[in-house]
Amino acid sequence: MVTASQTESKANPAGVVLTDVAAQKVKALIEQEGRDDLRLRVAVQPGGCSGLRYQLFFDERSLDGDAVTGYDGFEVVVDRMSVPYLTGATIDFADRIDAQGFTIDNPNASGSCACGDSFH
Repeated sequence: MVTASQTESKANPAGVVLTDVAAQKVKALIEQEGRDDLRLRVAVQPGGCSGLRYQLFFDERSLDGDAVTGYDGFEVVVDRMSVPYLTGATIDFADRIDAQGFTIDNPNASGSCACGDSFH
């Protein structure tokens, strides 16, 4: 298993780091699909009161300019327009009574609610 610390210490073209828990969940979900051609695609769209809107989904496509980072058993891909906004972001998976699902800690997202461009 590639740990987040190992990923941070090597080149990470996609700019996104998955924690061990998130990587295990992604791998398990891909295995449940029964396909070996799926990759986790992460994208951002500007807008919304809180800054960024994230999209995480499984995708078999390869888009021109995709940044790809390999993990143990799967790949994470980020389209070239999203890479600058996701550099340094960490994806985790929570399975607690107060929170469940993937979470994204992104230092590029604005913490305040304001109109206009939410990126620094």
